[in-house]
Amino acid sequence: MSDDQMHRLHTHDLEIGATDAVQRHYSRHVVATKPVSPKKLDFEHRRPRWLRECMAEATGVFYYVFPGIAAIASFTLNLESPVGVAAFGSLFQIGWAFAIGIAFAIITCAPTSGGHFNPAITICFAIWQGFPWKKVPYYIISQIFGAFVAGLLMVGMYWPEIQAFKAESIAAGKGLVYNGGPASILCTFPNPNQTNLGYLFLTEFFVDSFIGLVIWAHLDPANPFVSPVSAPFGIGSAYAAMVWCFADIAISTNLARDLGTRIVAAIFFGGESFSYLNYSWIAILVNIPATIFATGYYEFLRRDSLSAIGKGHAVHEHGEEGLKRHITNTGHIETDAANALQANNSSSNKYNLKQA
Repeated sequence: MSDDQMHRLHTHDLEIGATDAVQRHYSRHVVATKPVSPKKLDFEHRRPRWLRECMAEATGVFYYVFPGIAAIASFTLNLESPVGVAAFGSLFQIGWAFAIGIAFAIITCAPTSGGHFNPAITICFAIWQGFPWKKVPYYIISQIFGAFVAGLLMVGMYWPEIQAFKAESIAAGKGLVYNGGPASILCTFPNPNQTNLGYLFLTEFFVDSFIGLVIWAHLDPANPFVSPVSAPFGIGSAYAAMVWCFADIAISTNLARDLGTRIVAAIFFGGESFSYLNYSWIAILVNIPATIFATGYYEFLRRDSLSAIGKGHAVHEHGEEGLKRHITNTGHIETDAANALQANNSSSNKYNLKQA
């Protein structure tokens, strides 16, 4: 064996092949767009910020809800396909549809509104992070509206199939509102044997707490395991995991997602969409206390505000002087925060810092 071949056996370099893209990707110049005109700048300046934020929240919820309920429709309405395929969907597909929809919602709309897409998350931002309470009603209404539009559009696109399914369901004496029925394409209903509302409450509370904790951990700037690129897909994966685990025993996960589409279900399938087994209040309301519980747990027991200040992602309420007083009183500070102070004040040693 030649010396060159022996060298290849013992090197950790990447071998020639598709890996050439790693090293030999030529830098290309992108043609510049046309200059921004004063009229465009003036127009963008005059746009009401509240309108941009509300439309972003509505659009984001639409992006999240529409793929999910469309996947449910594909699964529910095509159990017997005219082209010979047994089914066009599965629970696995539905979970991914919601997950990717959430990722797309965050990517496309979060830069404008902050990317709440859930009334419970909006309320938690107001409680824990200083989001203005006066904006909370606007955000929640926008979120519900986005889900409502998603439900209307999905019904319109699947209208012939839904009509056929309605007729079949009525002929079989099943009605329109039940789990697996026409109305369940849009929103959640429990199984006929799930008459224990306490059990349904606890299931929903756990699922929503699980998702809320994952969201809050992803949004923590001190979390070293999350990047801006991974956050949309990590958050979406939490929803998918809960769909895969608990969709067969009725979960909602989001007030806006459920209420917006449940209104559409009531329009097309009757008021029983709200009264069936007295379940709708669980699907609509439990999300709020569950998410407050999860984010409260994170804020009280997991949040590392000092690390966030040290990394430049937060500031002390009373400025640098307040931070110095805290350091003086505790005699302890994380390395990042110490470095931040030292950069601003070369005499910070007099505060007797003890770096961790």
